[in-house]
Amino acid sequence: MKKELLTVLLAAPLSVFAQQRQELMLSDNWLFSQNKTDWQTVIVPHDWAIAGPFDKKWDLQKVAIEQNGETEATEKSGRSGALPWIGEGHYKRTITIPEGYKHAMLVFDGAMAEPTVTINGMQAGYWAYGYNTFRVNITPFIQTGDNLLEVDLQNVEESSRWYPGAGIYRPVKLVLTKYGWIDPWKTYIRTRELNANLAVLDVNVGIGSALDGGLKFDVEICDATGKVVASGSSDDLNNEGIVQMAITVNQPKLWSPESPYLYTARIKYSQSGELLDEVTQKFGIRTIKCSKDGGFQLNGVSRKIKGVCLHHDLGPLGAAINKSALIRQIKMMKAMGCDAIRTSHNMPSQMQMDVCDSLGMMVMAESFDMWKYPKCKNGYARFFDEWWEKDITNLVLANRNHPSIIMWSIGNEIPEQGNKAVGPKMANALQDLCHQLDPSRPVTQGMDRVDEAVNYGFAAVMDVPGYNYRLPKYKLYYDKLPQGFLLGSETASTVSSRGVYKFPVEIKDNSQYASWSPGYIPGAVLKEDGQCSAYDVEHCSWSNLPDDDWVMQDDLPWVIGEFVWTGYDYLGEPTPYDEYWPARSSYFGICDLAGLPKDRYFLYRSKWNKDQHTIHLLPHWSFGKERVGKVTPVYCYTDYPTGELFVNGKSQGKVTKNPAERLDRYRLRWNNVVYKPGEVKVVVYDALGNKAGEQTIRTAGKPSAIACDVWTQHDAPCLKADGDDLAFVTVSLTDKNGIMIPEADDQLTFEVTGAGTFEAVCNGDATSLEPFKQPTMKLFKGQLVVIVRGAKQPGTAILKVTDKSRKLSKTIEIKVG
Repeated sequence: MKKELLTVLLAAPLSVFAQQRQELMLSDNWLFSQNKTDWQTVIVPHDWAIAGPFDKKWDLQKVAIEQNGETEATEKSGRSGALPWIGEGHYKRTITIPEGYKHAMLVFDGAMAEPTVTINGMQAGYWAYGYNTFRVNITPFIQTGDNLLEVDLQNVEESSRWYPGAGIYRPVKLVLTKYGWIDPWKTYIRTRELNANLAVLDVNVGIGSALDGGLKFDVEICDATGKVVASGSSDDLNNEGIVQMAITVNQPKLWSPESPYLYTARIKYSQSGELLDEVTQKFGIRTIKCSKDGGFQLNGVSRKIKGVCLHHDLGPLGAAINKSALIRQIKMMKAMGCDAIRTSHNMPSQMQMDVCDSLGMMVMAESFDMWKYPKCKNGYARFFDEWWEKDITNLVLANRNHPSIIMWSIGNEIPEQGNKAVGPKMANALQDLCHQLDPSRPVTQGMDRVDEAVNYGFAAVMDVPGYNYRLPKYKLYYDKLPQGFLLGSETASTVSSRGVYKFPVEIKDNSQYASWSPGYIPGAVLKEDGQCSAYDVEHCSWSNLPDDDWVMQDDLPWVIGEFVWTGYDYLGEPTPYDEYWPARSSYFGICDLAGLPKDRYFLYRSKWNKDQHTIHLLPHWSFGKERVGKVTPVYCYTDYPTGELFVNGKSQGKVTKNPAERLDRYRLRWNNVVYKPGEVKVVVYDALGNKAGEQTIRTAGKPSAIACDVWTQHDAPCLKADGDDLAFVTVSLTDKNGIMIPEADDQLTFEVTGAGTFEAVCNGDATSLEPFKQPTMKLFKGQLVVIVRGAKQPGTAILKVTDKSRKLSKTIEIKVG
């Protein structure tokens, strides 16, 4: 066995190995080139475009608009992130096949885009859709020993409405088996019957190859400790190569967001007593139902979905998937009280679904942003007719054993909803295929043309009618929905920039701001600053505020929940600054692109998190001299009903939430506060009038220190020595008392030594053109996030942060082991 293969084997999880099977993650030793001339060594997952530089020339799409009866072209300069994702990408590496293996398969979790897979110079496979998991049987093309694997990709212009990423951005796995092997995509475990005492599981075991005679299949169900709690066996193989059995689990522990309990099925395939193959499959015991009487029910209990939409990019990491980053995302959302995500508007990664399974996050797994009618010139519409059945099939077969997935989505704002003759038939065809492959889950899609969708029968087709925005249409068309309920499949689209406060504070639609540049001369033109206000009162022309959605969900029992646009800012679609440069990422996020929470995070937490109380004041209290003496409204986001505000010890009065007012049902507001430096304090009271808590914010002094707060996926600030684990370090400029300087924009530099490397940096500013992959960046509103990658060898990673202009530095150590 060659050294390279031995290294991969030792690094792989023990659970993937059986006597006859090897599953090898192909991460190291890839060579990458965009021209097949200059090659560099990279690690997969890999995004070739995320390093930049930013430039609006990339995918500079022009959109036709009507102005006074005439059609004009308008630039959408930051539409797809202003990163160099268009072009070809080429990857190659050697894979080693040991003697005795009769079947070899490559599993790609996604490659952007249109990947062609070649083995030893022969084309072995191709897949059109860059977001889908796909498999390539390379058995006919391999030989024992070394084999050359090549993957060629191309991203064409105007093929995406947001940043798609570029390259082999999700994991690649090599699966080696011998004579007979189990096919995980044919293996399906679902809960048929559930009560307090038992669960009856329908277990299908599928095989990739069958031998004649003496075949047997054994399944052991193990609890989280590894104890066998149920079992079954069968030798009844049907014509499709599937064995079906029913297995009863007594006193089952159910999967839910509150208790994400996972079982493991240990599956063995043997012939005449000889083991041919063995696999393990994690799953959860739980049921899903949507109905007029019960709304959305998990395990027989009605609940309203508290969800967010997530694009697939991970901010400064780009599209390159990483487990640490996913865990940080999901844990941040769960701490807010979120219990579901929508994979907008594309198919999820297996790694992402594994994380959602283990952490307890429900998922709407989405498929397409378009069908036959194109939203952009070279989008998925090019492939729809030939590929939709194959893409839906792969989506469902690869993911249906994930308990986190509660429904499938067959599309987002599909233009065909307005085609009475075609739309309902197409929707029905896609939904029927989902049902055929997975009868256990309902199917939905996000509809925005609600008048047509309802009146043309498009909405009536769906198991779960999903409305994107259109709150006034909820009551208008409720009686026309045969389902008797609806889902807010995409809501809010409220916009804000972390730490930016605009005055006067007014509810605004598609507002853009301008500011005076230094050295302002009276009569000069104002310069746009590309930021939105963090008071959370601004939204888009088609959308609304969070408060509006909550009124619908609280007052209408037949609204089963929502998916907010979006949980995090993402690269591309910088509405309302989509014609402004520089602006290259969104403002919709509850958290910014660096993963730092905006004020809106605490508004949602005050509504959604029933396990922890929330008290959050805004804005900061460190404005400049120009703000002194001016009206500066103060908001408090809290789950308590009443609060009293004090400025420098003087009461500003008590305020109680008022259901009759749009902004006062879920917020406490003091609208006439005059800014004076010092401190502002809120004291909150419960429903009985008892003091329940308080929060104080103070005016920052002179900058004197750099503060670093380390996040890792582990309990302590340490990293695994596997080369993949990441630490996210929030860096702030503070005064001597540790109060953040909220207007600081100092240029910082970063150096990582020891058992780690600098990975990326992001400050959350949608207008910043500083590259993520260079170890220097300005603070934005006093903060940024540095990402450190741990090494493969144990030791200590040392991060040094330097502010040269103030002669400040901070050094922290992160254990790697």
